[in-house]
Amino acid sequence: MGPMQPGHRMEQELREQPSVLAANADRYLHELREMVGGTEFEMVLLAARGSSDNAALYARYLIEINLRVPVSLAAPSVITKYGSDMRYPKCLAIGISQSGEAPDVSEVLGHMRSKGHATLAITNTAGSRLTVESEHSLVLGAGTESSVAATKTYTASLLALYQLVRALGADMPEVVLPEDSFVAECESLARAASGVLVRSSVLFALARGYSFCSAHETALKLMECALLPCKPYSTADFEHGPKALATHGTAAIVFGEPPAVLAESGCACVQAPTLAPPASQPVFDAIFGQWLALHAARARGLDPDNPKNLSKVTRTL
Repeated sequence: MGPMQPGHRMEQELREQPSVLAANADRYLHELREMVGGTEFEMVLLAARGSSDNAALYARYLIEINLRVPVSLAAPSVITKYGSDMRYPKCLAIGISQSGEAPDVSEVLGHMRSKGHATLAITNTAGSRLTVESEHSLVLGAGTESSVAATKTYTASLLALYQLVRALGADMPEVVLPEDSFVAECESLARAASGVLVRSSVLFALARGYSFCSAHETALKLMECALLPCKPYSTADFEHGPKALATHGTAAIVFGEPPAVLAESGCACVQAPTLAPPASQPVFDAIFGQWLALHAARARGLDPDNPKNLSKVTRTL
């Protein structure tokens, strides 16, 4: 057996995702129904950082579209730095942290719980600070994730949020999940696209709606794994100025319908495969984005298992 490729841990955990998701989907729904099913809320507050913040962005669309309840993405420093005592209506506060050790996310949930609001932790780490601060906890059960880049914990968070919205009463179908064959297809597509990405002077990631989180998460993965600056935009916002940068020698990773300007501008389009209903699609998107980041890192001689200036657990106040 030859030497392991850079990012071999990331690749292994990336490939585990279909089995992790299939094994936990029903449990998530059952446990979340036990925790919060049948409860009506006037708003939802989401607290998260990093990849978990991108999962929260997905939750915003899920909740506002399917439950018609307004969602706020928390700015933790409002509480942790400025000590503001916000007056929320009847609220479900959700903290998302794969490690469960994000201090500011935990403080938001602790504060909300002290004010009498329902709190829910979504984490891969039982007994972590986030679970201590929260009234309810869903442990993802994704197994150990040793690579710095979040892969299976990110898609498991997306799945948990989909099942949460169903548990809260949304009339949504069973989630559609990727299979091993899709992971293999994405690997091939991403390998072919990696050259375009590493040769481009400017990178965009574009999406709208449910998949807007995918643009943000893929941009983050390219930055942390391959050291490629990439800016995520809503395809609507892209029309308001950023498209001026889309010229020959640039590239856009597109989730959903590509903007017409790309074909006219010379900007290369890396199209993500679309194989699921819109609300389930971000799980599929994530796998494609992870492969893009991994292959781009390898093309640049980088090891995404040991990225510069990053560690698995990041603590901010």
